[in-house]
Amino acid sequence: MDFDLNQDQKAMVDMIREFVAREVTPYAAQWDEEERFPHETVKKLAELGVMGMVVPPEYGGTGLDFVTACLIQEEVGAGDGSLGLTVESHNSLGTGHILHFGTKEQKEKYLPDLAQGKKLAAWCLTEPGSGSDAAGLRTKAVRQGDNWVINGHKMFITQGSVGGVYVVMTSTTPEKKQKGITAFIVEGGTKGLSASKHIKKMGMRSSDTAEVILDDVVVPDTQRLGDVDHGFIDTLQILDHGRVLIAALSVGIARGAYETALQYSTERVAFGRPIAKFQAIQWMLADMYARIESSRLLTLRAAAMIDQGKYAAKESSAAKLVASETAMWVTNKAIQVLGGYGYTRDFPVERAFRDAKLLEIGEGTSEVQRLVISRELLKKLL
Repeated sequence: MDFDLNQDQKAMVDMIREFVAREVTPYAAQWDEEERFPHETVKKLAELGVMGMVVPPEYGGTGLDFVTACLIQEEVGAGDGSLGLTVESHNSLGTGHILHFGTKEQKEKYLPDLAQGKKLAAWCLTEPGSGSDAAGLRTKAVRQGDNWVINGHKMFITQGSVGGVYVVMTSTTPEKKQKGITAFIVEGGTKGLSASKHIKKMGMRSSDTAEVILDDVVVPDTQRLGDVDHGFIDTLQILDHGRVLIAALSVGIARGAYETALQYSTERVAFGRPIAKFQAIQWMLADMYARIESSRLLTLRAAAMIDQGKYAAKESSAAKLVASETAMWVTNKAIQVLGGYGYTRDFPVERAFRDAKLLEIGEGTSEVQRLVISRELLKKLL
């Protein structure tokens, strides 16, 4: 196994790391404080190809492999979790769904604008009464001739109020539960489509999150994304990819907090010497490093399997589970290293701690990841 990055990957990582240091890190605290979506910074990321990093060049994208996409995701997350979540959800969920299951006409129509950041993608699965339980989905699409009429209420939708293209999961055959779900593309500005005010959150505060309402939204059958009643099956594959990018985001947030704690430990003096001289601090730093490195390896292994076209449900869930819980653990320890200062907003570890919690919840909770992993382990034995 070769763990070295190639020259193209090194150049891409260096470019994004420099961009984050210049355009993200100095402003992330202010975006968080104001709960403001950084439109201009997202536009600049799009100019670097980040908003279409896995979209093929023929559709206006950068056409990167998934391993490189994860390396980019880590770098953005190390600077700001909220911006990292925007990059992840846009690429893997909304854009990814169209890329993997759209018709040629749908790809030609929507992917160029999405890949170039002219429009942002919002992926609408979660509802007020259903998250992990897709069978509880109540948004309905009813066929009327060549059109479909959609009515429903989506909750916790990333890019919900700033999206230009919405991928909406609906129930088309309710008696079939999750096997009766169909996806549709709904363009921003469509009559009957609206978003609520920005949802107030504990963390990821400059990532746009909103409720999305669909009130007699009419779309032609040409906007159907994938086969009728096949949306849930397609969604599982989309989530496999998304979970790997969430894992990469988790590694980034953890790494950013660790690097802050490491630097602080060499500068903070207690009892006449830097606190990095104390074994209690050294062991925390060592454990932080080991957990981050192991999480990155799990993440890149899953990404490499996706690049090779292999089935990676178990590996994707393992990466997401370990990396997200690592992010929560590392950010907690980073606060401990900084002591009272870590509890203030003067240092980024407080924000990282708040941001990290979402990673154990979004795109499948830690409990769901354990269900997926155990199901895969046992499906040939029971």
